[in-house]
Amino acid sequence: MLTIGAFAKACRLSPKALRLYDELDLLRPARVDPDTGYRYYATGQLEQARLVAWLRRLGMPLARIRTVCALPPGPATREIRAYWAGVEADTAARRELAAFLVDHLTDTPGRNTTMLELRYAALSDTGRVRAANQDTAYAGARLLAVADGFGPGGAPVSTAAVEALKALEREPLPAGDVLNVLEDAVRNATDAVRESAATEDDGTTLTALLWTGSRLALVHIGDSRAYLLRGGELFRITHDHTVVQSLVDEGRLTPEEATTHPQPALLLRALTGREDTSTPDVRLRDAHPGDRYLLCSDGLSTVVPDPDIRRILTSSGTPAAAVDALVAEANGAGGPDNVSCVVADVVEG
Repeated sequence: MLTIGAFAKACRLSPKALRLYDELDLLRPARVDPDTGYRYYATGQLEQARLVAWLRRLGMPLARIRTVCALPPGPATREIRAYWAGVEADTAARRELAAFLVDHLTDTPGRNTTMLELRYAALSDTGRVRAANQDTAYAGARLLAVADGFGPGGAPVSTAAVEALKALEREPLPAGDVLNVLEDAVRNATDAVRESAATEDDGTTLTALLWTGSRLALVHIGDSRAYLLRGGELFRITHDHTVVQSLVDEGRLTPEEATTHPQPALLLRALTGREDTSTPDVRLRDAHPGDRYLLCSDGLSTVVPDPDIRRILTSSGTPAAAVDALVAEANGAGGPDNVSCVVADVVEG
């Protein structure tokens, strides 16, 4: 047996932390002296205590640590991977917000004041297999959006979500308050989806960009995607909210295996007719002259590989030519789903 002091030193947890974990039933001592209340630990408990210490250094909440400690090694490993994937996604979003705030609050003399604007085009097509089109695509001076409806009422639901966001085309965008304005618009879109849904199973994905004149505010939920072509390189700037993507994040599937999964479109997050609709990702991105953005439904991304998307975006002279070519490529690959694309170029005004 080890005293609480000796055990704390061996596992690198403080005696105060050990007393807390005892109270939370996370790490019980092997014996408690009935007269003094002094705690004693077995040497066999050191491995679990060290695991708790390591997970705390990762910042994992105690409730989730309790779950990990109760699992065998394989599932515990997957749980840690899933937790860390969430941390990295949250950190990336915070990093972008921090960079925006630093830039916004720094008044640099001689700062580049080049006026930028968007050139854009949108196209939505039923495809070669589906009887109706449940996608909605929109491109305007401020707003770019793609929504992919599902369920019996998928078409009106996707339309309702985009129509709610189109109010941003008319409203003023206060400097430094763009994210709050966008979050308010997303709440309106969520309400519009619930009102237009015929059943709780009706819903839609939503991926949209709001142009501020120098930056783009991104809102994303589901498996429609946003891509950026910059300097000839293609970057996907959204993260699919699907079961398959979560399995990749947890290390249970490789990206190659994910492409042949039998249920690639099974969503974890979407706007739906239910009251417990998930919250979309919202963040800011800097825009550079020469950038080309693509928003698309999964009717494109599931049948046209990223290298081909890059080739078409690179070779198409105008946004209109690009959306035409992308839709034609998806239909040439069988067109198994509705396909919608919005392409926008950032240019000097």
